[in-house]
Amino acid sequence: MDRKPDTDNLEMRLQALESRLYGERRNKSGKPVKCAESLSRIQAGLTNTANKRERVKILHKKIEDLLKYLDPQFTDHITVPDAMKLEFILAEEDFLLSQAALLEQVSSLQPLLDSTYIRAVFLLFTDVPEHATKLQRLSQIHIKEQDQIEVQSQEVKKLFEEYNKMMFLLSKQFTQWDETLRNMEEAKGIRPVE
Repeated sequence: MDRKPDTDNLEMRLQALESRLYGERRNKSGKPVKCAESLSRIQAGLTNTANKRERVKILHKKIEDLLKYLDPQFTDHITVPDAMKLEFILAEEDFLLSQAALLEQVSSLQPLLDSTYIRAVFLLFTDVPEHATKLQRLSQIHIKEQDQIEVQSQEVKKLFEEYNKMMFLLSKQFTQWDETLRNMEEAKGIRPVE
């Protein structure tokens, strides 16, 4: 059932492509030119031509050989003698030996990877999805608490500012009262107590 819409869509796309390629051209019978028909005619013509000519038949049989010869590595295979390949290997001997030593070290450490501790760690990591939901929930709680702390910090800052303003005003008022009292004492001739 799903094949029908896919086929219809494909046919519409093919018709759009044909109209772009051929425009309004028509074949001899007056029907619009179809790409598939043209391609099948060309294929049939090439097949007929290939079957009539012996050289083309031979070429088709040797196509695998031709592909092998066209491969860039084929020339390396032909041009690099075995002695040269041996020199390449001997030049890399130190590197190959160090890699072999590392592989032996890995194989000697294999029993450690099979230990119960490593298995326990592995099991711990396989339980990560379970803990991920808990961690997500805790992260959300943490974010909410950070927001609440920010609000509380702003309120405390505001209270400190009001307190400082009040202290400044009280200090200023006491200074004025002290000045007024001092002026009154001087006017009456009373000596201030120190």
